[in-house]
Amino acid sequence: MSAEATTTLETATSVLARHAKGIDHVAIAVRNLEESIDFFSKVLGFECVERRRTEGKATAMISAVMKAGPLTFVLLEGTTPESQVSRFVENYGPGVQHLAIAVDNLEEVSADLRAAGLDFDTSIIRSPGLEQIFSHRDKGSGLMIELIDRNGRGDFSDSSVKQLFEELEKKDSF
Repeated sequence: MSAEATTTLETATSVLARHAKGIDHVAIAVRNLEESIDFFSKVLGFECVERRRTEGKATAMISAVMKAGPLTFVLLEGTTPESQVSRFVENYGPGVQHLAIAVDNLEEVSADLRAAGLDFDTSIIRSPGLEQIFSHRDKGSGLMIELIDRNGRGDFSDSSVKQLFEELEKKDSF
């Protein structure tokens, strides 16, 4: 590994080591939301605490937030073949669509990771008590990283999720 690559790796590692508080949630793209809710609730003991339909200008998804103690999984199903979630499943199969890492000081963390070479597909999306940003999807693993700062008692809002969809649509990201 070159000296420059080693420095970049050390920078990225130290950024997350300094700022990551843990995994906020894991988003899983599924083929059939109702079947997945059934599996997570009846087999694994998760509780469905929220359902949502999200629409951008051209794409949409339905989702369910599943919780079991400190664990949160968000199940996602595309509503049309053009949906970002449907395109993910078509390209990578069902599975982990993104991993949300809880951080403090989202602006600093995202700037440091950008300097280390991480590309982002969205700007920082803000809603009361919550800030988030989404990386470009890694081609090798199919993984997108969400950095999330719950700097209050905030949670996702329809407007913040809609903004996310519209920003990803502009970049043709999924």
